[in-house]
Amino acid sequence: MRALCLTLVIAVLLLFSSNLIQAQTTLTKLNQVELMKQWIGIWKAEIGKDTTFIIDCKSFNKGLEFYIKKETKGKIIVDWKTLVGYDKNNDKLIEAEIYGNNPAMLLYSLWFTSANKCEEILLKDVVNPDKATNKWAFEFKSPDLLIWTDLINNKSTNTYTFHREN
Repeated sequence: MRALCLTLVIAVLLLFSSNLIQAQTTLTKLNQVELMKQWIGIWKAEIGKDTTFIIDCKSFNKGLEFYIKKETKGKIIVDWKTLVGYDKNNDKLIEAEIYGNNPAMLLYSLWFTSANKCEEILLKDVVNPDKATNKWAFEFKSPDLLIWTDLINNKSTNTYTFHREN
């Protein structure tokens, strides 16, 4: 009888513990669609003598449209356009990019790991993101300050500091 009572108590405790763990997981899930709205606006970074990196992000339906360019003395060096939308099945954002005058489409997966940090990798690497050669990390330090870090083999190669212009 005593063993039966002990087994019953343990089973009830396990049942309540699993509900608590599940509730904590549900509470910490990030709303990727809402968080991506932090990008909206015009962001500028000074990246060299007379050289500017500009991100112009607008809302497009329920996604985002980016026009990104690097300029030197007002002349465009390189530019690209991207569309970003939400993939409900994977709870990640998907970005489709056309870079420069190359018609090839590049696809990326990005997601917020916290309310102000976002990671991005090539879509082909999404099955094993820890092994992705190229990664990009973004951190919104404040509503008007964004840090963009390029990573190759998990080592920082470039860091850009963007300020929101509007």
